[in-house]
Amino acid sequence: PQVVERCVAAAGYSVGEFAALVFAGALGFAEALYAVKVRAEAMQRASEAVPSGMLSVVGRREANYKFACLEARKHCESLGIENPVCTVSNYLFPDSRVIAGHLQALEFLQENARKYYFKRTKMLPVSGAFHTRLMEPAVEPLAEVLKSIEIQKPLLCVYSNVDGKKYMHSKHIQKLLVKQVVSPVLWEQTMHSVYERKQGTEFPYTYEVGPGNQLGAILKQCNLKAWKQYKHVDALEDEEAAAT
Repeated sequence: PQVVERCVAAAGYSVGEFAALVFAGALGFAEALYAVKVRAEAMQRASEAVPSGMLSVVGRREANYKFACLEARKHCESLGIENPVCTVSNYLFPDSRVIAGHLQALEFLQENARKYYFKRTKMLPVSGAFHTRLMEPAVEPLAEVLKSIEIQKPLLCVYSNVDGKKYMHSKHIQKLLVKQVVSPVLWEQTMHSVYERKQGTEFPYTYEVGPGNQLGAILKQCNLKAWKQYKHVDALEDEEAAAT
């Protein structure tokens, strides 16, 4: 309870941003859950329209992700694909990105990984190219549902995936939650914003709440000093304790 009372900032990765906004008092739990449902169904429909996916990439220092994506798009055009999509959709930590777009583009990048100085590539088990313009059909349904929901100014700082900066007011939240669907998740940049402080200032305690500790692993790569004050809280811990 003291941690909740003293919390100064929150951030959520992709759909987790809704959880962060609920925690900060900006969204009601039931309304946020409904918005997430509409968002998920709309994104699924968009995914089914085009064979697309997401590729996790760990690159060497020399890796040029923009150039690699450009060449992958040219490859798709040579196959007759109009307006191909291949772009960085998630900035995780230095030298790690998720690239999303047409499947043919991602396959091309895997086949030519050495040319682009990619150390490791792995297709993610998802059905579409989330956080790219292939998700444009999902924008309107989410925008409509967010217009019908009351959004308050957050009680504490919440950082947006879209620009890595703090949300300012309710209209700002409404606008950026919609934009987030087709914009890359700037998680690495968000981590820098959250932990930016004068030299000698102590880092706050960081709690990752929910299944898995992937965000902790990313934090370790982004900011080792901040990670030393990190703890994972499994969402199931309390439920299991209550059941016994």
